[in-house]
Amino acid sequence: MTEATLARAQAGDGAAFGELIDPYRRELQAHCYRILGSVQDAEDVLQEALLAAWRSIGRFNGQSLRAWLYRIATNRCLNYLRGESRRPQPAGLPGKDAGRTGPVRSDEPWWLEPYPDHLDDLDDLIPGPEARYDARESIALSFVAGLQHLPPQQRAVLVLRDVLGYPAAETADILATTQTAVNSALIRARAGLRPDRDPHDVPVPKSPAEAAIVDRFVSAFERFDLDELVALLTDDARLTMPPEPAEHRGSRPIAGFLVESHLGQNLKLLPTRANNQPALVV
Repeated sequence: MTEATLARAQAGDGAAFGELIDPYRRELQAHCYRILGSVQDAEDVLQEALLAAWRSIGRFNGQSLRAWLYRIATNRCLNYLRGESRRPQPAGLPGKDAGRTGPVRSDEPWWLEPYPDHLDDLDDLIPGPEARYDARESIALSFVAGLQHLPPQQRAVLVLRDVLGYPAAETADILATTQTAVNSALIRARAGLRPDRDPHDVPVPKSPAEAAIVDRFVSAFERFDLDELVALLTDDARLTMPPEPAEHRGSRPIAGFLVESHLGQNLKLLPTRANNQPALVV
């Protein structure tokens, strides 16, 4: 950021403002996604945040543009979560839970969405020295899902401290609170964070072994070869279709659902990537 560009932006030059914020746009979008768990919500809230930044750029004091943008984006996310009634609610689960032989109520956040890898351009992001997660770990679907079970303030504190590495004092400034409150929220957030798997347990991205498994899955699904599908799925496999709260757990219940619903017939799967893992477009 140059003083001349900032001066032009503060004088109302939209192109200059774009020059200022463009280097931070991708990481701010990922930040909103971690807190909100939804790509669509993250895009909407980021647009609101950037509009707010444009309207208030004249009051920016010129110290840390990145921290200033994170302050605006974080608080817009928290405002959104306070008004969650704007989100459509999932329908009730019909009938009773059927345990191992039928659907059960999902315990995952129904609004959770995968984050396309083409948006995940975070290789240049250098977190602060106090960060506990690198950029790749912090965008893993299991990590983002675990965040969604935390209260909003704890969620924001954990992301600011453990993902971005902001010191407690700067985090308190971003959230307009005290260091004591930040430290207390961080302790509770770390204790409450329960990702469903360790990011280090995920296979090496884009490895030959990973590609071979994806190819086998696509082939079995498109041929509707249930025996092959069952052989590929692990015991903790889950099938759910948000916002419906019903979830099928385990390879046999999933196969049974595919048979009953005819969901697996006459479909094509297009391999892609999300959250730095394999994904499929149906």
